[in-house]
Amino acid sequence: MKPLTRSAQFRRQGQRARRARANAGYTLLELLVVLGILAVLSAMATPQLMGYFGKAKAQSAQIQIQNIGTALEMYYLENGTYPSETVGLKALMEPTPEAPNWNGPYLKKSQNLFDPWGRSFQYVYPAANGSYEVFSLGPNGKTKTASASVMR
Repeated sequence: MKPLTRSAQFRRQGQRARRARANAGYTLLELLVVLGILAVLSAMATPQLMGYFGKAKAQSAQIQIQNIGTALEMYYLENGTYPSETVGLKALMEPTPEAPNWNGPYLKKSQNLFDPWGRSFQYVYPAANGSYEVFSLGPNGKTKTASASVMR
């Protein structure tokens, strides 16, 4: 093989340097296009996800209300009556003078007395149907989102 001349050596080095620069990374335009695509995808997915979160909180409230209902039934079996509205659901966590046979706590955590939006569950006794009613005021704090009542 014949040795390269000096000018041929410079041309080869120049070609290598151009190839290295061409393969060095992404251009600003390419990065902006990718960021734009990601922004559009996240803008489309966010409302859908927020809807799922809202439904999940309402379902969680319904399950918590069912658990409170079970605890109220246990309280009723041991004391012969439901807690008064003045004592409220706290009677499920700590003894009260109106419950001589209190054998609780009937719920594991006092956090179970709060709905997923951080508000206390509402308790009415006696309710219109003659028994109790437990409900959540929901995300806006004004309307019933989940409720349960029992007829006796």
